[in-house]
Amino acid sequence: MKIALLGYGKMGKAIERLARARGHEVVLIVDENNRATCTDDQLKQADVAIEFTTPVVAVDNYNWCFRNHVPVVSGTTGWLERWDEVMMSREQLGGGFFYASNYSIGVNIFFHLNRWLARTMARFADYKVSVEETHHIHKLDAPSGTALTLAKDILKEHPEYTSWVLDEGKVEAGELPVKAKREGEVPGIHSVTYKSGVDEIQIYHSAYSRDGFAQGAVMAAEFLMGKKGMFGMEDLIKIKDEN
Repeated sequence: MKIALLGYGKMGKAIERLARARGHEVVLIVDENNRATCTDDQLKQADVAIEFTTPVVAVDNYNWCFRNHVPVVSGTTGWLERWDEVMMSREQLGGGFFYASNYSIGVNIFFHLNRWLARTMARFADYKVSVEETHHIHKLDAPSGTALTLAKDILKEHPEYTSWVLDEGKVEAGELPVKAKREGEVPGIHSVTYKSGVDEIQIYHSAYSRDGFAQGAVMAAEFLMGKKGMFGMEDLIKIKDEN
């Protein structure tokens, strides 16, 4: 498989290393220093693009890939207010798009557990839920895309909560508090806690390095190559929720 890497920070370098270890070829590397000079013909050399950049440039990168019929895997977060725009562009241009807020296989199992637990705990009003995440100090968006996925899934499954709020102290009834911390070089820690007056229940995921995210992104690219349409991690790992 021939890969175009859009974004060459720490994640991009980890993806390159793991992709080559799996026998793939990286034919194009794009970063902020050369994006203006990269051509459509260079992009078209790739079977698939893997995009980990910033919210400011992500949508332009998606459209570049769609126009050149190169399916794109993206892990950039912080741009979801433009989701409908991207979906319309993908449909009009017939592109392939794989998006996840987190590419770790473990985190996506964690998502599944979060939805199941929220459905279960909805019957027990004494327990109040909160979400917390910790990431490295270089992460631009807060809360993380992973924390937002956890929060939105709780809102879907737990009728007591109607919105999430960044936890900065006071939380109103019906609001799900989400706390975001930025510390050192932490790859990513997420927890969901249900607390009552007598006990608490917590599910927790801690990443040891970026390799888990990078490996999942390469696996997503292997899955997406040659496909058109919209895909996510549930298509890759094939875990289905049971009500």
